[in-house]
Amino acid sequence: MTLRMVATDLDGTIVRHDRTISPRTVAAMRACGEAGVDVVFVTGRPPRWMAEVVEATGHVGTAVCANGALVYDLATERAVSHSPLAPEVVLEAAGRLARALPGIAFALETPTGPLFTPGYQPRWDVGVERVVGELPDLLAGDPGVIKLLARLEGGTGDTMLAVARELLADLARPTHSNAGDGLLEVAAPGVSKASTLAELAASRGITAEQVVAFGDMPNDLEMLAWAGTGYAMAGGHPEALAAADAVAPRCEEHGVAQVLEALLAGDPVPAVTPAPLA
Repeated sequence: MTLRMVATDLDGTIVRHDRTISPRTVAAMRACGEAGVDVVFVTGRPPRWMAEVVEATGHVGTAVCANGALVYDLATERAVSHSPLAPEVVLEAAGRLARALPGIAFALETPTGPLFTPGYQPRWDVGVERVVGELPDLLAGDPGVIKLLARLEGGTGDTMLAVARELLADLARPTHSNAGDGLLEVAAPGVSKASTLAELAASRGITAEQVVAFGDMPNDLEMLAWAGTGYAMAGGHPEALAAADAVAPRCEEHGVAQVLEALLAGDPVPAVTPAPLA
């Protein structure tokens, strides 16, 4: 296999629990660039949370954000393209989830920032002034929703995802990026990290077999399965481990760097035994 692209998730994959990226990981990504290998960040994060990653890594290439719903140029800080949810789909999906999961609240991630319904409590600083309203009002004028966020206080990502996969199978694509948090992330049908990464790779003349991907959560499943070699992080979600071809050491152990160092040197990649979800 000729390695031409590295596609890596961020949180839990190269971004550690303290929200830092190790110097070893940064050095490995830079070595990829020097060897002519494209590095693409592929994340559930919205664009407004990418600046700290750019600052930490110095990487200013292309990022696939919002689980594939938006392609972002890190150098110009501009969206290149996005795949929005239609307002009527958002309303239908929210209605189905609200009937099945009482107490659920919603937010809309858009290219210009988040919009919140009154009951939604964000866990992180949203980085912009909060806009709050009822869902139909927030959707007026079609703000270009790249993700419908559904939060259930006291819920878990796995339990909610099991419900949503059945409820939304004909309508949209639900996933999550944190098993312990009661948060669903819903995208337009057919939109995933893999679908957008495949388009990006093809535009550069790169085939799936020439891509190595890293991830740790259900929002990485399609990407890990699509790439020529998909590495799940040790300690990652069981579904990610099942979808991957191999296992990388934990994020806290510079797992992505360990694999990339070996690949660039032509050395055997260290064998890793999957560990329980951290």
